[in-house]
Amino acid sequence: MRTDIITEIERLKIMDIKPNFSELARRLNCDRRTAAKYYNCNSAPPKKVVIKESILKEYIPIIEDKVDKCSASAMAIYRFIQTKGYTGKYGLVKNYVRSYKTKQVNKATIRFETLPGFQGQVDWKERKTMISKHGEIIEFNLFLYVLGYSRTKYIELTFDKSQTTLFKCLNNAFKYTGGIPKQVLFDNMRTVVDQSRTKLSSVVFNSKFEYFAKDFGFEPVACMPYRPQTKGKVEALAKLTNRLDVYNYEFQDEQELINIVKQLNHDLNNELSQAINEPPINRLNMEKEYLRPIPNNQVIETYTSLEKTYSVSKESMITYKGNKYSVPLHYIDKKVKVKVVNSTLQIYLGTDLIATHSISKKFLNYRKNDAIEILQSDALKYRSSMEIESFVENTLKNLDMLIT
Repeated sequence: MRTDIITEIERLKIMDIKPNFSELARRLNCDRRTAAKYYNCNSAPPKKVVIKESILKEYIPIIEDKVDKCSASAMAIYRFIQTKGYTGKYGLVKNYVRSYKTKQVNKATIRFETLPGFQGQVDWKERKTMISKHGEIIEFNLFLYVLGYSRTKYIELTFDKSQTTLFKCLNNAFKYTGGIPKQVLFDNMRTVVDQSRTKLSSVVFNSKFEYFAKDFGFEPVACMPYRPQTKGKVEALAKLTNRLDVYNYEFQDEQELINIVKQLNHDLNNELSQAINEPPINRLNMEKEYLRPIPNNQVIETYTSLEKTYSVSKESMITYKGNKYSVPLHYIDKKVKVKVVNSTLQIYLGTDLIATHSISKKFLNYRKNDAIEILQSDALKYRSSMEIESFVENTLKNLDMLIT
């Protein structure tokens, strides 16, 4: 039985739309007669949920809101609704909360069904730790993305979960899969929503995230609490990342671990998926036809580059994440902006690019010309240009402080 066909037909019937069976069959990858058969056989109207009359009835919206929004316990809710006039027993509240949570867990959600190009799902595998060959404990996060129809997956290792990192990962996922789905489903992460959706309130998306979604051309959807089935595909991917555990004590450093994650992603997309009974990569080419184009680089850079303001010190350097990077001498005491693009630190005064460094773990990072200028102005101001250049080439290079 094709649950995806049933779900889509139920959605169309709720919207009172009679489908074009040929188009429906093409989107669902089935025969036209199969689509028509499901439509004609699946005609029973949806059942209405009737709340049983009881002393609890008028308090049910409050109970459900407190479960959804606060994950409150039955006892806490019981004490709360007593202040609102509830005179019934605690057992009624306890039984209703248990029943409500069970229904929410088991509830199928029609609007999140997976037609080609319709939906992607996003989540994080947070604070995973692995151990290198040298016994170094590395803590990291895994960004997870799945296209609903083809089950094509994208996994990226990150060391933070900032909003800019989320934007970068989403852009990389869209590039990897060849386009952007109509809808992207998120958990209620703080980089996406300012207020979660409940029975009594609507979701409030973060304003910058809303601009990102609009510029990239997808509809953001935040799932409600106790709805694991709505993002079940990405949760299944989270479990598959446990295959990384066998690489404990096997990798050299962070870069090798990043490469291992990339290989896992490749393997998962080329292996047989039990959900669709074929490798996701086989379905991706067809799903690409329904994906929307990725915006131009100017739009992408607006969201994926980091930009901060720093003061240039008396030693003609800025400090970025605890390490120092040189700039030309005449920028001392100036306020400069820093952008991080991939692994490159770009330093700007206004719109002028004044210095570029590769991001380093070394404390002192000099460009050759900057180092010569700094030494000429202070420590070696009585030495000749040739002596200073020799000092820079030999001493600083040997101390591994010289970048270029």
